[in-house]
Amino acid sequence: MRRVWLSGLLCLVLIGGGACSPAADKPGVAVAGPSASIAYRPGAPGAGDPYFPTYGNGGYDVAGYDLALRYDPKSGELGGTATITATATQDLAGFHLDLAGLTTKSVRVDGTKATARQDGNELIVTPAAGLVRGRSFTVVVDYGGKPGQLSNKTLGEGGWLKSGAGAIALGQPESASTWFPVNDHPSDKATFKLAMTVPDGLEVISIGVPGERKSSGGWTTWQWTESSPLASYLSTVAIGQYRVTTSTHDDKPMVIAVPESLPATGPAARSLARTGEVADFLATEFGPYPFDSYGGFVVADERIRYALETQTRPAYGAGFFSSGENAVVVAHEIAHQWFGNSVGIEQWRDIWLNEGFATYAEWLWEEHDGGRSVQRSFDRTYAGFDWKQTPGDPGAARLFGDGVYQRGGMTVHALRKTIGEEAFAELLTTWTSEFRDVNANTDDMIALAERLSGQDLDAFFQAWLYDKKKPTY
Repeated sequence: MRRVWLSGLLCLVLIGGGACSPAADKPGVAVAGPSASIAYRPGAPGAGDPYFPTYGNGGYDVAGYDLALRYDPKSGELGGTATITATATQDLAGFHLDLAGLTTKSVRVDGTKATARQDGNELIVTPAAGLVRGRSFTVVVDYGGKPGQLSNKTLGEGGWLKSGAGAIALGQPESASTWFPVNDHPSDKATFKLAMTVPDGLEVISIGVPGERKSSGGWTTWQWTESSPLASYLSTVAIGQYRVTTSTHDDKPMVIAVPESLPATGPAARSLARTGEVADFLATEFGPYPFDSYGGFVVADERIRYALETQTRPAYGAGFFSSGENAVVVAHEIAHQWFGNSVGIEQWRDIWLNEGFATYAEWLWEEHDGGRSVQRSFDRTYAGFDWKQTPGDPGAARLFGDGVYQRGGMTVHALRKTIGEEAFAELLTTWTSEFRDVNANTDDMIALAERLSGQDLDAFFQAWLYDKKKPTY
């Protein structure tokens, strides 16, 4: 995610909250079925993240989401079916899904009707039979309503936003639950398929590889498939009037979408046209590009004053291009395809692993593109930084603060200077290969850096990630 200053305000990615149901705190109970003697327990109503305890859920691991939805911009109604494949990670009597502001019509687990009730932003499902640990199962949820925003006292609002003739679903750290039932925490990565039906004349932009479009009776269905697992906040859909350009890059589809309200050859279009060039350069630093498609899209809505690294196809607020071409923000979001998307974080306190490396990628790109050297970018930031802001465990209120971004970027460069060029180059490519498609944390980064450099780096990381005073390098 990349932030932008507009109209004198610091604008961040917007979020929402969840609700915790006491039902999940009940002790183990026996549930009907072939293994009735097992003491099944309800899954937890949160993933256990210390920053956002009610975000996500426990007791299962999602493998994939398959959404078949229809959106009517005139009424604001969204409806359809979500098919979720998952595996029980405990003996489950029931489980929670995050679903905010929408109404469930029916829920089936493995083809059998399940009991379901909604408690705030939680959908609580009790299957007809208990789910044995290690067993895969399929949940089909038929639902609908008028999606909206989620509210978070600290970080603002986000999620589904009606925009012009269409809509956009976007946000971090929580947004997916405003438009489909989900385990809304980055620790549970899953594949994603979307078939979105909208009135003819509107485009649908999402993530992954585009599929066949079908039209009937004044409506068109757009299909998208992302086969690499993603954190739920990296999903998105944008509905509106877009100028869509589809091409190939490195034998993979490249989809660029710019609103028709913006100039066809303006700074936004020119900036996103450099996506392939930026990705190719970053691949020389970080290793092979990790996904099956490329692209990006612009959102011409003044309420979206940020960029977000939605998987394979980042979203950019139009304000980033108000002063001209801006490939630096493209470099930031494309870098996230390695750092944050392919290699995900286990908990939100590890977000410097996403934003610190993406900020460093900005510096690498500027140097490559004939601008400031990486060392000059570091020196400039180092000279005027408020060292009370720390990246290693910033707290929920500073999740998107300068400590995470700027000090995170400085930490990466200081590590490069400390372990040397050869070990640092190996660190980048080893990190993105060993942890590809899974989740990692700060301890994993420290362990890898120490293994590749042969150095004890505890003091280094303590100084750069946690101490509230200026570190030396």
